[in-house]
Amino acid sequence: MSVFAIVFPLLFIASLGFFASRFKWFSREQVSGISQFAFFVSIPALLFNAMLKVSLAETLNPAIFVSFYGPVLLCFGLSLLLFRLLSHKPLADLALMGLGGSYSNTLLVGLPVVIAAFGPAQMKSVFLLIPFHSALLFGLTFLVAGKAQASNNGAGVLKTVLLNPVVLSISLGLLGNLVGLKLPEPLTGALEMLAKPAIACALFVLGANLNHYHIGEGWRQALLLSLLKLLLLPTLVWLLASLLGVTGVERAVAVLLAASPLGVNAYLIALQLKQDEDVIASAVVISSAMSVLTVMFWLSVLT
Repeated sequence: MSVFAIVFPLLFIASLGFFASRFKWFSREQVSGISQFAFFVSIPALLFNAMLKVSLAETLNPAIFVSFYGPVLLCFGLSLLLFRLLSHKPLADLALMGLGGSYSNTLLVGLPVVIAAFGPAQMKSVFLLIPFHSALLFGLTFLVAGKAQASNNGAGVLKTVLLNPVVLSISLGLLGNLVGLKLPEPLTGALEMLAKPAIACALFVLGANLNHYHIGEGWRQALLLSLLKLLLLPTLVWLLASLLGVTGVERAVAVLLAASPLGVNAYLIALQLKQDEDVIASAVVISSAMSVLTVMFWLSVLT
């Protein structure tokens, strides 16, 4: 399958969501309803069902974990250091810069790209990476900002992440897999029906939400963050994966997740910390637009 054939359906659905929101065919409340269905029902059904059936021996490869999270942590630190040198601000005031240079939209962009490129069977490589992503980076962001002990924010974020439907569905699927759970066929069929619209709903919601983000005065910092996020991070993941002997689809999945744009939840953290909201909102828009090219590039290299 050509790169265009992989990417076009994803862009089409996301664009449909964007214009549906822009021209007010769907209100914010209606988009929120689709989002609730996608994140609390459809995507968890997809992940639970897939995790229940996957071969754990093929899934639990520590080298994939290291090849993804090693560069993620490195880019977090490099982003902090770079903006410290450029702005001379205290590190505590630059926590969002670390997050902006390392946090990927693994669920709304990475997962659909992986499924479109390699099929649902290759979701197994995603399971080791997605559950820890937000917990690690959000916790680190609060720690750098000095908020983890000064308030209950850090504990609150951790609790939210652990109770996240995505984390719960993967965890329950893993538990069921370990104990050899076999669901009745009618229930399996119901889960499969619920899972089918997951990717389309996620992409539609992504496009609709992008309509509400705008490029503001912090566009220069946002552009720099986007370049770090989209150029440096996936390149480092590719290099480390190759050094650790991770090849083929497993390496491709890790790189494509890293090549995804800045996750929109980074903006929610910026609002909570009252720090660099304009820069992060701009980075979400810029990186989402630029990721079309970076994802297509990596697909051409890896497929």
